[in-house]
Amino acid sequence: MMKYKTILFLLILLPIMGWGQNEFPKDTSFSVYSAGKKIKKDFPEALPVKEIVSNEFLSLPNQVYRIRPNRKLRMDVFLPNRDCGQKRPVVMMIHGGGWRSGNKSHLVPMAQQLAADGYVTASVEYRLSIEAIYPAAVYDLKEAIRFLKHNSDLYGIDTTKIAVLGCSSGATLASFMAATAGITKFDDPESVYSNYSSRVQALVNVDGVVDYTDPNESRKITNPNKPSAASLFFGVTYQENPKLWEEASPINYVDENMPATLYINSALPRFHAGRDSLFHILDRNKTYHEVHTIENTPHPFWLFHPWFEEAHDCILNFLNTVFEG
Repeated sequence: MMKYKTILFLLILLPIMGWGQNEFPKDTSFSVYSAGKKIKKDFPEALPVKEIVSNEFLSLPNQVYRIRPNRKLRMDVFLPNRDCGQKRPVVMMIHGGGWRSGNKSHLVPMAQQLAADGYVTASVEYRLSIEAIYPAAVYDLKEAIRFLKHNSDLYGIDTTKIAVLGCSSGATLASFMAATAGITKFDDPESVYSNYSSRVQALVNVDGVVDYTDPNESRKITNPNKPSAASLFFGVTYQENPKLWEEASPINYVDENMPATLYINSALPRFHAGRDSLFHILDRNKTYHEVHTIENTPHPFWLFHPWFEEAHDCILNFLNTVFEG
């Protein structure tokens, strides 16, 4: 009975909190549609992944996790419908789009599938560079983890089993969060949930760089009329402020406290910047990790069939190993 009261509370009260104006700058250059058009020539078999209609999970869209001036930040939460009699692990998901575009809907199909598998999931929005440059996104995402911990009873979350999953630029942010838990410098100075840590127990990096200073990232187009995505994220090029790019690189914080890590690669090496150095440190500290390369894939493979299924299986097997192993 208590479970259904909780669900009713979530369905009625929390969405109401999200009503109202929420205008902010948006860059729609990256979408599933635009990505599909870009890869169609080389991968004519690619089909966009659709949202799932199922009674195996409960959808709680647009849960407000942080209110900022003129801005509400939201997440879509999915709860497994199967009653296992105990709290469940949660997977928080961070979309890609070059730190400037994209939105939380991109990871909803994966969130729904993992919810059907028995995990609480949350696909999160955060401030992109067109709205606020680094470290705004970091502040937002660490607040989102704290929000989930604060509301663990409502969502049925086991706070000792939290994974953060990111794709592309979202994977870089997820890796940064996993590596910098406990470093107060990267916490929102106006945190609403400061009594909770942002520490997680697992990281899933889907084709995201972990070292901004790697030439694959730092030496991209430096034409001021066509700045790179990372330059827009930081507000400066690498040449203008290399220390800032170093500061934001997850690889510089990886130590014995790094959580279990899964790295899923596309076939494009340039999106693996810093990966091998990460593995070296994880090996040295005997931290559990896996790597899977999905061959003959475009960069945004997780958004399309036939690669979605393989990515999902890798993620699910990893999560089950870490949280149930």
